[in-house]
Amino acid sequence: MTALRLAAMALVVVAAWWSFLFLIQRRLMYPAPSVTGAPARPPDVRQVWLTGRSGPTEAWYLPPLAPADRPAPLLLFGHGNGELIDYWPSEFHEPRTWGMAVLLVEYAGYGRSGGRPSQKAIRETFLAAHAWAVGEPGVDADRIVGYGRSLGGGAIGQLSLERPLAAMIFESAFSSTRPFARGFGAPGFLVRDPFDNVEAAQAYDGPVLIIHGIKDEIIPVEHGRALADAAGVTLHELACGHNDCPRSWPLIRQFLVEHNILAP
Repeated sequence: MTALRLAAMALVVVAAWWSFLFLIQRRLMYPAPSVTGAPARPPDVRQVWLTGRSGPTEAWYLPPLAPADRPAPLLLFGHGNGELIDYWPSEFHEPRTWGMAVLLVEYAGYGRSGGRPSQKAIRETFLAAHAWAVGEPGVDADRIVGYGRSLGGGAIGQLSLERPLAAMIFESAFSSTRPFARGFGAPGFLVRDPFDNVEAAQAYDGPVLIIHGIKDEIIPVEHGRALADAAGVTLHELACGHNDCPRSWPLIRQFLVEHNILAP
C-alpha cells in the first residue's frame, strides 16, 4: 500500500470521527439527569415558567428569609451540566438569610422543561429569566447578580453580553468549551456551543468574583486563571475538585458588601 493511499485512508477515518463527534457532541455536553428521586420543591419556593422559542423552561424563585422594607437583591443562578434546579434550594439557604432572593434557572430539555439544550436555547432562557426578575416586584432590578457554576458560567457570561448585571460570580467555570475538543482528538472549530466566557469577562465592566478548585479534573484550574486574567481580577483558588467544593458564602458575602449590592 502506498503512502498516498495510507494518508487518504487516515483522512477518511479522521473525517468520519470528526463528523461523528459533531453529531453527538450535545449528548455529551448536556447529560440531563432524571428527575426521578430528585428532592421535592420546598413549600416556600415558587415555580416560575419562562417562555421562549425552545419551549417552556422551569425556574424556581426562592424569596429572601430576612425581613426587608424594599425590593431584594437577587442571585440569578445557572447550575452544572449534570444537575437540576431540584438539587439547589438547600444550598442557597444562607444568602436568603442575608435578605437575598434567588432564581434557580433550568435548561431546555432538563427536568420538566421542554425543548433541547443548546447555547441558543440557554441564551433565550436566561434572557427570559432576567426579564422575569426585572419585572418581579420583590426584586431590585439594579441588584441582579449572575452566578454561574460550571456550564452555568457560560449561561451567565452570555447573559452579561446582552443584559446589565450588578456583578458576576463564576464558580468552577470554563474559559470556553472549545479547548475540550482536543481531548477527543478534534479541533475547536467543531464545537457547536463554545460559550466564550473569556470574551464575556473582557467585555464586562462590573465587579467579578471567580472561584475555582485547584484539584478540578473536569474543568482544570487553568480555565479559572484564564477567566481571572480576562476580567483583571484575582482568582480565588480552593483546595477542592469540581463537584466537592462547598459554596464560598463568606467570600461571596464580602464581595457583595464591598460592591454595595448587599448591606453590611
